[in-house]
Amino acid sequence: MLNIIQKRKYAYWFSGVLTVASIALIAWWGLVLGIDFKGGTLMEVQFSQDPEPQVSDVEQSLSALQLKSLTLQPTDGNSIMLRYLASDEDTNDQVLERLRTLDDGVVQLRTDFVGGSVSDQIKRNAGIGISLSVLAIALYIAWAFRRVSGVVTSWEYGVGAVIALAHDIIITLGLFAILGHFYSVEVGVPFIAALLTILGYSVNDTIVVYDRIRENLLRSTKKMSFEAIVNRSLNETLGRSINTSMTVIITLIAIVLYGGESIRYFGVALLAGVTFGTYSSIFIASALLVTWHTYKSHRHERQD
Repeated sequence: MLNIIQKRKYAYWFSGVLTVASIALIAWWGLVLGIDFKGGTLMEVQFSQDPEPQVSDVEQSLSALQLKSLTLQPTDGNSIMLRYLASDEDTNDQVLERLRTLDDGVVQLRTDFVGGSVSDQIKRNAGIGISLSVLAIALYIAWAFRRVSGVVTSWEYGVGAVIALAHDIIITLGLFAILGHFYSVEVGVPFIAALLTILGYSVNDTIVVYDRIRENLLRSTKKMSFEAIVNRSLNETLGRSINTSMTVIITLIAIVLYGGESIRYFGVALLAGVTFGTYSSIFIASALLVTWHTYKSHRHERQD
């Protein structure tokens, strides 16, 4: 049997360093917000030339228009995706005229507009959706584990799960702060969908472990310590957690490598979240229960 709980301080240090570093990166670099959150235009065009014009050539041809927050992203099939803050037809027509100086046969595949008021509403809804999801998860877990509140209170199960979820989300945000800074990877509505998916998957793993702890608590003898019960529960669910997560991770790797540009970073967000979600369910959420129980036991001993 692996001594997982006994080594929890190393997991705390590892997660603490990653979390603090992620928060620092988010504060320092921030996230590169897409047009979903800033408003503007997303235009995808396809060149008839093979090979298509270089990104630097496209940037130079559009420089006279002085487009704000212009980002260019090559996609499959001799295509390129342009994002910029302007959202009027005149600007789009001027962009196409400039592109035609590079390639007369350029074709406009699609153009999406997002207004400023819509983007503000999306940001508010995203924040509200994530906050309500976390609160509902905490309340549900506290209610579901009320029968084992004698050793650790039921709300501590909920708080432990929420801390693990926050750990997964913050590290994923930190990763995208790095990707945004060095590779101009933007976050939009699909990224929010990925975060909500991470919340659901991560808490699913956590509940599986918690449920085994509950079962072992209800049928254990008083001679067995709470730490030993939790460690035994983790060992009993370890294989299931890893095997289930690996099937998802393999699929997500395939999406990242072969899914195309439009869903690649959605897959990257899920891959990071699922990986750290599995880790936090094993090494953080359950370890926090033991830490709280040990702290309360020592406090009661001092009082006696």
